[in-house]
Amino acid sequence: MQFVISDNHFYHSDLLGDNDFAPRPFLTVEAMNQQMITAWNDRVTDADTVYELGDIALRPKNYLTPPEVAAVLNQLHGHLVLIKGNHDYRDLFKYLAEHNPILPDGELKYTFHDVGIIVKYDHNQYFLTHYPLFFGITQQTYNLHGHIHHTMMPYATNINIGVDAPERQWVHPALPFGAPLTFAEVEQMIAGKAAYLAQQKH
Repeated sequence: MQFVISDNHFYHSDLLGDNDFAPRPFLTVEAMNQQMITAWNDRVTDADTVYELGDIALRPKNYLTPPEVAAVLNQLHGHLVLIKGNHDYRDLFKYLAEHNPILPDGELKYTFHDVGIIVKYDHNQYFLTHYPLFFGITQQTYNLHGHIHHTMMPYATNINIGVDAPERQWVHPALPFGAPLTFAEVEQMIAGKAAYLAQQKH
């Protein structure tokens, strides 16, 4: 099965509690990290693929080393397709490539993309990027992105799939914080957002 997620921001202490950017209801980064690891592993197996659309981890005020990030990522089930976000650094991807576990199916755990990747599902085409894209008029083509956290682009073709994205309100049943999304759940988000935007026009 394929999943998508973005903007986990493991270790990002400035997001804890109430803030104007991306509030997270945890007292410690350890509690936040563990919630996201548990939510991920409760639905993903090592046979699955997860597209991580950037901003994996961040520690404000001091450097978060690649081994520290790898220690978290190695706990996550599945093959991870990592798309570089604005808080992801070249030395992290280089370290992960040099320390890339082989999963039970004989394939490497990590693959890497600087800008994005195209995935097709159920007759739709998805551009997976960290930053939102502007398409104009399209047919059955959507941009899955992160970066803007609890903000929603005002276009039906842009779907924020970050851990704290507002589009997650249209996923039923609701998912725990940090759970990657299936493409079937992405389709729920697309339908919910389209209906919401149509209401705003009246």
